[in-house]
Amino acid sequence: VCIHRIRSCSSIRFIKSKYVCVFDKSALKFSHQQRLFRTSAVSCGQIVQFKLSDIGEGITEVTVKEWYIKEGDSVSQFDSICEVQSDKASVTITSRYDGIIRKLHYNLDEIAYVGKPLVDIEIDASKGVAPEEDVVETPPMSHEEHTHQEIKGHKTLATPAVRRLAMENNIKLSEVVGTGKDNRILKEDILNYLAKQTGAILPPSPKAEIIPPLPKSETVPAAPKDKARKIPVPVSRPIVFSGKDKTEPITGFHKAMVKTMSAALKIPHFGYCDEIDLTQLVQLREELKPLAQTRGVNLSFMPFFIKAASLGLLQYPILNASLDESCQNVTYKASHNIGVAMDTEQGLIVPNVKNVQVCSVFEIASELNRLQSLGSAGQLGTNDLTGGTFTLSNIGTIGGTYAKPVILPPEVAIGALGKIQVLPRFNRKGEVFKAQIMNVSWSADHRIIDGATMARFSNLWKSYLENPASMLLDLK
Repeated sequence: VCIHRIRSCSSIRFIKSKYVCVFDKSALKFSHQQRLFRTSAVSCGQIVQFKLSDIGEGITEVTVKEWYIKEGDSVSQFDSICEVQSDKASVTITSRYDGIIRKLHYNLDEIAYVGKPLVDIEIDASKGVAPEEDVVETPPMSHEEHTHQEIKGHKTLATPAVRRLAMENNIKLSEVVGTGKDNRILKEDILNYLAKQTGAILPPSPKAEIIPPLPKSETVPAAPKDKARKIPVPVSRPIVFSGKDKTEPITGFHKAMVKTMSAALKIPHFGYCDEIDLTQLVQLREELKPLAQTRGVNLSFMPFFIKAASLGLLQYPILNASLDESCQNVTYKASHNIGVAMDTEQGLIVPNVKNVQVCSVFEIASELNRLQSLGSAGQLGTNDLTGGTFTLSNIGTIGGTYAKPVILPPEVAIGALGKIQVLPRFNRKGEVFKAQIMNVSWSADHRIIDGATMARFSNLWKSYLENPASMLLDLK
């Protein structure tokens, strides 16, 4: 008889001797909190409550957006259980155990609380489980897996799916070089490592987060030329006239917007507008776009706008700063984490590209592709949505020319970009020519940023975009 765990208890009962196969005396059956240890060959399943752990950023409640499992399904470690959404980001919750789902504690769109049961999982008692208080806080982890995740104090970044792929192929993550953001190990890193070990030739696979556009020859045919013009598409939602008022709670990203904009209205805004001639940049982008597509990246104008802003912030660091609540100290941020406002089905979100000051235009474009792909799917993580130091809002992709952007605290400046229009302008000889014109609207915290500083920064940013070749002199 193998007894995995012995707990002190008040009641002891004896079992018939025919069940004993090792001990000379009768086996003991200990009872404590309805946990029974049997001596039979068939083990009894044990129900554990998988509680929602702290997901950081002071989040105490989340909304259950999607269940990936149902009652009766079998799950393994690292399998996705559900997707939850806080007022800051969407997070996928993964299983810590191998077992069978016995109960879902929440329905879709219900509020789940940190520290409360999320699902009940029946696990094999013969494998042993940690005490219930450990079930909530830390997942079971073998020594070998621990070495994969942390080596000399450095944690290896990888998604559960990537870890599972590595485990199935007996690959130690510590031996794989990650090519993702912050050295994150991606699926293709595992495949490339496996190819080197086995000598197999694997076809190159683009990053899962990046969706390269189809070449013109592969685009869907039979599209009339009349449809080449952009026509506003109506919102494809059923219109229901109920005749009754409806009250809904503010949740998710809308709840975050309420908090952020309420704090933003306390900031005295200073506005500044100008127009940019993007004729040369339009030509440069047309030349570089096919090259970027061969690398699986869609090159838009936004990477150039972001990089030019970063070059300007190097000259005017006050725009890449934050002001404390008492307005006594200014913190100059070393990193240029430039946020990009995105319009999604979940609402307005502002993920940011980290460390733009050390990124190339291509690297910025690649990161933007990843953020846009995850943003459309509602799968942006907390790290993608926090830590911004400066923001650009490309409202021109929808329409409009000028705007009045609202600063996102604790940042001190934001820019809104209008649509690019073909307009007549005069050159130095007084001749009329066709120009690609874009309008920009800046807002700055007037408590620490004066109008002259904002204007000088805008002029520098404008010069980089109107003469993109000049950016080569200052690119890092």
